[in-house]
Amino acid sequence: MNSKRQVIIDGLTIGGDAPVRVESMLKISLDKREECLAQCERLINAGCEMARAALPDKKFAEDLRHLVANTRLVIMADIHFDPALAILAMEAGCRAIRINPGNMPLDRLNDVITCAKTLGVVIRIGANGGSISQAQLAQAQGDRARGLFLAVCEQAELLMSNGFTDLILSAKSSSVPECVRANELIAERYPDFPMHIGLTEAGPGDGGVVKGTACISGLLSRGIGDTLRVSLTDEPEREVRVGYEILKALELRTRGVNLISCPTCGRRRADVMRLVKIVEPLLANLPDGTSVAVMGCEVNGPKEARHAQFGIAGTPGGAVLFREGRPAGEYSFSELEGVLQDFLKV
Repeated sequence: MNSKRQVIIDGLTIGGDAPVRVESMLKISLDKREECLAQCERLINAGCEMARAALPDKKFAEDLRHLVANTRLVIMADIHFDPALAILAMEAGCRAIRINPGNMPLDRLNDVITCAKTLGVVIRIGANGGSISQAQLAQAQGDRARGLFLAVCEQAELLMSNGFTDLILSAKSSSVPECVRANELIAERYPDFPMHIGLTEAGPGDGGVVKGTACISGLLSRGIGDTLRVSLTDEPEREVRVGYEILKALELRTRGVNLISCPTCGRRRADVMRLVKIVEPLLANLPDGTSVAVMGCEVNGPKEARHAQFGIAGTPGGAVLFREGRPAGEYSFSELEGVLQDFLKV
């Protein structure tokens, strides 16, 4: 979005004028090699551009090497506590690592920095609400958002003082206001560096989607964020789909079809929920960015539908279809399902 610097990870550009990237995280242990590769393939099909993979122990280093060598998906190794694991991940072929400033000894990072420089690896600094030290919290006078900001500053300054600038910055919390404010402080302090954004531990279901969306859209609308993850207690593919829906709603990216449908009311002339269920399976082959409008009555329907490439507006006897703003026919309810199969084609 607003970052001036750009980093490149296995050909994937992040920051500068690159689009906001959509990430996820593998939710399978690395030693389940075929399952990991299958999940990577599903993520690619969903549009995922990079996935983190946790490396919790050196015994998984060869599994990580196998994954990196056999998937088309860009992999970032997720490292906690042990700098030696970061080096193993880089030696296994990862060209990006995530380290957490709150749980790694700062005096043992020189070897990590040297290895990253040698191999051309990007480092993401990933602070979260659970890793704020007591010293940082005291310095922030109990302000947890500022504590998160200070945690990122501490690590960023250490790396930059050692001549390392291929950085992505991130600070996450399970509190939306805390997370937004921490990232605002980081963006103000380090406007040049790409930022990864998201709410950690957003949770399951609608609640998780709403919390993650509130945080991410709040930041993106302020021009903050170059790559994102919607952290849901769900399959990672759903994280990716929700990520693209956020970007589509903010008109930042256009993956998939933009389906516009009215919430319905007592005026409705068509069963909009039934129509949407008929329409949705027919959208997969339409080009990205195509707009399809499904409206329930003649009050707003025709005008709203005319703004979409394909429009369906309910009438007393059925529905009027529009293509590129022009009427394409009026059909009874009984005819609609068959007609829509041919109508929704480019």
